[in-house]
Amino acid sequence: MTTTTITVSGMTCGHCEAAVKEELGALGGVTDVAVDLNPGGESPVTITSAAGLDDAAIRAAVDEAGYEVK
Repeated sequence: MTTTTITVSGMTCGHCEAAVKEELGALGGVTDVAVDLNPGGESPVTITSAAGLDDAAIRAAVDEAGYEVK
């Protein structure tokens, strides 16, 4: 298992959190996504996966959810 921690900005509520979890969870090999929501600020997101993840794929997934990786 590999753990990747990123920081996502702009999330304000549980709906935002769910959107990011859904997009990141759809990446191949991802087994868990944990968000420590900091409404309106920068929120740490921990992604657990079977193998290392491509940084561009992570950024694209977060962008698809409507947010930005810092």
